[in-house]
Amino acid sequence: MGVDHPLAEQAELYALGALSAADRAEFEAHLAVCPACAAEVRALESVATSLGRSNAEAAPSPAVRQRVMTAVQRDASPRRSGGGAAWLAMAAALLLAIGSAIYATQLRGEVASLEARLRDAVVRAEASEQRVADLQRRTDRAASMLAVVLAPDVARVELAGQPAAPSASARAYWSRARGLVIEAANLPPLPSGRTYQLWVLTAQPAPISAGLLRPDANGAASAVFNTPPDIPTPTAMAVTIEPDGGVPSPTGDKYLVGVAH
Repeated sequence: MGVDHPLAEQAELYALGALSAADRAEFEAHLAVCPACAAEVRALESVATSLGRSNAEAAPSPAVRQRVMTAVQRDASPRRSGGGAAWLAMAAALLLAIGSAIYATQLRGEVASLEARLRDAVVRAEASEQRVADLQRRTDRAASMLAVVLAPDVARVELAGQPAAPSASARAYWSRARGLVIEAANLPPLPSGRTYQLWVLTAQPAPISAGLLRPDANGAASAVFNTPPDIPTPTAMAVTIEPDGGVPSPTGDKYLVGVAH
């Protein structure tokens, strides 16, 4: 410190708050008459304040700080031989611990921030992939429906609502080469465990299942189905309500019926 008198070595302990009440009172009385020690204390307190402001949350806990201060007081008493070197080492260790805690806290904050950004990026990437996949499915479906509607051999069937659904209606397009498309409107909501099933009627006695329909909240449904290339020419089409998963032959009420032309 460069100041040579009995209380000079207590400046660091005073700045760190490590003096006992009696020693602190004695040293403060000394400060009032010693400009050199007063200047030293101001410099040390400025360093301690800067460390505290850099990250208050990184400061040691009161229990840890008390243990260190007790050791500093025990080993740094100017009345013990060699005490000056010991308390300087302990004070340096405390400052190093504070600095390390600050840096560790800053690193933890940076890691947490990067992990949060990574999670957000992954979620956005997955959502983007999902949107792309959904758009691709919708595009493929629309292209398949358009191929049926524009097929050279396409046949159109108008389906009218039956007593179970008098407001319902549908239009179907069938091409032996491209498949079958149906667009339905005003279908009643499905009861739990039930589904709509589309049937193709031909000259053969048994109806042929084309596939299942599930209307949206507005009663609209659309679908494109692949039909066997050797299917007999349809004479009519019908939509019935059946158990979930469909059935091999119709069992429920007819909701839509149309004759092929």
